[in-house]
Amino acid sequence: MNGTANGDYGPVAKTLHWITVLLVIVAWTLGMFGDEFSEGSARDSGLLFHIWIGLTILVIALVRIPWRVANPPPKVLSTEFGKWLVEWTDPASRVVHYVLYGLLVLVPFFGIVLQFARGHALPLFGVAAIPSPWLADKTFAHNVKEVHEVLANLLVILAAFHMMAALVHHIVFGDSTLRRMLPRLGK
Repeated sequence: MNGTANGDYGPVAKTLHWITVLLVIVAWTLGMFGDEFSEGSARDSGLLFHIWIGLTILVIALVRIPWRVANPPPKVLSTEFGKWLVEWTDPASRVVHYVLYGLLVLVPFFGIVLQFARGHALPLFGVAAIPSPWLADKTFAHNVKEVHEVLANLLVILAAFHMMAALVHHIVFGDSTLRRMLPRLGK
């Protein structure tokens, strides 16, 4: 079950959420600054970890989406700002969540296409590799890389907006929207 009796998100939803947050931060950082590594094994290792983390994000997203459908989130909390606020923010929140879930699938998908467009195999966590179905195509790879980067940046921007909205709920509205997703440590 996703929700708990106290209106929090359940442990599965919280765990998947926070693992995704950490993985997106690491993958985005490696993607943005991976070229700063010196040529050779450091850069190659950074790219390999970037790919593995991206594949992990994709797998988690493919678990999270059906989990979210089967286990809807707890009800939106009413605030002192009244019903009009919930009527406006609830649909906006839903749209942002749908777009975030979509990007958690699309960004790794375009990363996979990019790897294949370069003519490289897709490494599967050091266990196996899927050979590229295409010959290397520099122009196509460049265009796919642009799409991958734009979508990744959009994911991070929307995630930051999502985080700021949770903080506004916590600080300005004084409700428990943020606390409902935080892990319950020590209990």
